[in-house]
Amino acid sequence: MHTKAISTAASHESNAGAMTDDERALATLIVQTLNLEIPVAEVDPEAPLYGDGLGLDSIDILEMSLAISKAYGVQLRSDEPDNGTIYRSLRSLNAHIQARRAK
Repeated sequence: MHTKAISTAASHESNAGAMTDDERALATLIVQTLNLEIPVAEVDPEAPLYGDGLGLDSIDILEMSLAISKAYGVQLRSDEPDNGTIYRSLRSLNAHIQARRAK
């Protein structure tokens, strides 16, 4: 595992406390899995997962996807045509997971 330092953009901080319980649980899983140096409460559910925002890279997304699969029983595939939308933010990823869990 690696440790990442995260800088939170001021434009995203106003939404940081607006997480649902499901989003908070997912944020906790992501922060713990990837050893991110950001408190879960400061994760903006609308911030991008890649680049600015959480600053994740493709290896992080792979690690996160494996942890999500184990925790939620939802398979996240690398060849999914909607990955750009699914991984856009914590909120979009959570919506995808919750929709798949409901089936």
